[in-house]
Amino acid sequence: MDIAVKDGWIEVITGGMYAGKTEELLRRVRRVKYAKKEILVFKPALDTRYGLNEIVSHNNERIDSISINAPEEIFRYFGSKLPYAVAADEVQFFGKELIEIAEDLASHGVRVILAGLDTDFRGEPFGIMPELLARAEYVTKLAAICQVCGAPATRTQRIIDGKPAKFDDPIILIGAKEQYEARCRHCHVVIKENEEK
Repeated sequence: MDIAVKDGWIEVITGGMYAGKTEELLRRVRRVKYAKKEILVFKPALDTRYGLNEIVSHNNERIDSISINAPEEIFRYFGSKLPYAVAADEVQFFGKELIEIAEDLASHGVRVILAGLDTDFRGEPFGIMPELLARAEYVTKLAAICQVCGAPATRTQRIIDGKPAKFDDPIILIGAKEQYEARCRHCHVVIKENEEK
């Protein structure tokens, strides 16, 4: 008996910072292009770390992308037919509309490849990621290496002015003197208000 393979599904690549999420996303995008299939690549406009129209990994791998402010802008870039695939990086910054759009595209035969942080600097679920992870057919969770002890790192440590971030600091912090480190659960520190000295 022959079973027809249907295109259209959601893939989510997740983990903490420095785990290789963007590198894996770029690898998948390149494979689609090698197969000579159409793919559109997006990123949130607020991610201006390496420029406006490129997705760039921490090891400086690059690919052209389209910056959008809201997920529904994706449809502006479709031609007369749906592309084979749509990819997006840093999806934790998008609103819930992306969930419905990803579901709709997958149901209409589009391969949807999404990458984003699963937890914020507090170690808590980040934005729409929990629901995307639950709805995806394929989930790849990557770990980095803890910069303190060398164990597998699944958390993102935010450091501001040389100290761990406070629990009540904004989730998205643009323009601050901050840095991030990969940390395991045991080395990850978030200062709660009653712990300040």
